[in-house]
Amino acid sequence: MNRHRSSIKVFTGNANPELAAGIARHMGIPLGKANVSTFSDGEICCEIQESVRGHDVFIIQPLSRPVNNHLMELLIMIDAAKRASAERITAVVPYYGYARQDRKVHPRDPITAKLVADLITTAGATRLLTMDLHAAQVQGYFNIPVDHILGAPILAAHYLERRFDGDDLVVVSPDLGSVSRARQFASRLNAPLAIVDKRRPKANMSEVMNIIGDVEGKRALLVDDMIDTAGTLCGAAAAIAEKGAKEIHACCTHGVFSGPALERLDKSVIEEIVCTDTIRLPSAGPVSKIRVLSMAETFATAIDRIYEQLPISDMFG
Repeated sequence: MNRHRSSIKVFTGNANPELAAGIARHMGIPLGKANVSTFSDGEICCEIQESVRGHDVFIIQPLSRPVNNHLMELLIMIDAAKRASAERITAVVPYYGYARQDRKVHPRDPITAKLVADLITTAGATRLLTMDLHAAQVQGYFNIPVDHILGAPILAAHYLERRFDGDDLVVVSPDLGSVSRARQFASRLNAPLAIVDKRRPKANMSEVMNIIGDVEGKRALLVDDMIDTAGTLCGAAAAIAEKGAKEIHACCTHGVFSGPALERLDKSVIEEIVCTDTIRLPSAGPVSKIRVLSMAETFATAIDRIYEQLPISDMFG
């Protein structure tokens, strides 16, 4: 067995074992044996069932619903690997929960994106591998190396294969905060950009105000990093439909789909929503409009490059 195959160990918690299995399959190695369970009082128990002494350990765990359970699973698995003498421990967090709370908006607000970074580091992780942070500056909250990979190249390639490009298409940012992401996406598809300007009266509620750009008679593609309750997205879709868009699609990296999201999307004017498998789809609710792209090969390549100490940026050159 060569050094590559004998020195890497990939483990998963309970957040997205299907993604972890796909990553291990693309790497050509078995998924590590670990049992992550819960005591009757709710405490989480982790048992790593094979030696990791001197190994490069990669623990795959998106911080998806239920977020707090999956965060604790990750921290406990990192601690277990550290105490078992793993040489390096990389937390592979395809979806980084709590990233939206990245600054103080009001007095006495917490900055939970920083708190979670501290917890992961204190638990014993020596590196973080993540995808499409809600705000890229969250990388700076870590005192360990962070590899931040992008979903846009995979999503854009999917749409290019389906001939979503050129003058017939307009890429739409559903709010002002997503303009930079949507602009880069539009550049990849050689399409113009439109922006939905909205006012949010309170959390998880949005009110569409104005459309900046021309959407009349065009296929519109709404682009965001995540879809949570889908209120912003569905409101934006309704607004651009009123402005004469002939066809409306949407895509995101992280399909959080919490609360009424699936029902809203099912009833909306959006024809199809494309997301990645960084988060498992909810087990209940209408999902006929949702198409899921696998990120397993992308993460497998990133893990290989981290192990070989090669630049991650070359993946997206």
